[in-house]
Amino acid sequence: MFTEISVNDINDFRLGHASNKEAGTGVTVIYFPDGATAGCDISGGGPASRETPLTMPMTADNPINAIVLSGGSAYGLAASDGVMTCLEEHGIGYNTGVSLVPLVCQSCIFDLGYGSSKVRPDSTMGYEACIQALMKAGVVNTDASTAANSDSSEPIQGCIGAGTGATVGKIMGMKQAEKSGLGIYSVKTGTFTMTAIVVVNALGDISDYETGKKLAGLKNADRTEYISCEETLYQFMAPRDMFTGNTTIGAIITNAAFNKAELNKIASMARNAYARCINPVGTMADGDTIYAASTAKRGGNGEAVRVDINFAGTLAARVMSAAIKNAVMNSKISDEEFLSMVK
Repeated sequence: MFTEISVNDINDFRLGHASNKEAGTGVTVIYFPDGATAGCDISGGGPASRETPLTMPMTADNPINAIVLSGGSAYGLAASDGVMTCLEEHGIGYNTGVSLVPLVCQSCIFDLGYGSSKVRPDSTMGYEACIQALMKAGVVNTDASTAANSDSSEPIQGCIGAGTGATVGKIMGMKQAEKSGLGIYSVKTGTFTMTAIVVVNALGDISDYETGKKLAGLKNADRTEYISCEETLYQFMAPRDMFTGNTTIGAIITNAAFNKAELNKIASMARNAYARCINPVGTMADGDTIYAASTAKRGGNGEAVRVDINFAGTLAARVMSAAIKNAVMNSKISDEEFLSMVK
């Protein structure tokens, strides 16, 4: 029924990445040329986020211009300053009558234990990622921009952007963890499209949602085999701080028409993917967040794609599951390289 397609075949949004491979961190910008209606589901106990109230049904129904995913923990929220500056410079934002105010939501992963803890996404990196997204949308002339690296050989998923410093299986610390990254999965049926974009940075293990096979996660002390993160967790019955730097953040994007309340529900249904693929998940040591965005044109001209919300929410969990798998499968590195980057 569904056909997998490239994210580059969808024109309703564009992705831009900025990566610092040496420091192990980065930014991903999801830019919506015509704006998007958005919802959000936060299930983790320690989120780092910005402007998520814009996704609440009781707030003004203004389309957002971009969603930013980044590393850097709460420090990384500075990346949106650069995104806003970039959008404003190109005439994009909510017109207040006296100035444009770009509407930008952001969520961050904690990647300070991978690479350098002193180098975090900042305004400059956010600007660079945004310029890349605008270039792909045709807003910025490629030749006119020197702020971004437009190398077409750059991978679209894996250790890139916000996934540069992502890791999984961290309940026993980084020395027994594994590399993860950013994953994407897009499908189409008829005129309907849906995409999942996710940065997998979990406390727990990652399994294939179809077979149950472990794909990445906690390894034993000498890194010769996998051990269960869940079974290891059960060794710690007494209350303790399990924080090791975790959070899986992502977005579901569809061209089907939904309001903010419906998109909040779709985001919460997409969370089922986390339960299928990540174990343990949603702990107080995680900051798990999922956005759901509709790029359907406003104005009720009868041309918007319409699908059932249960259909959309169920499919959202499926495409998110596939994106989680892609995140870890496209981010494999050698143990030697991984251990050289962790503390």
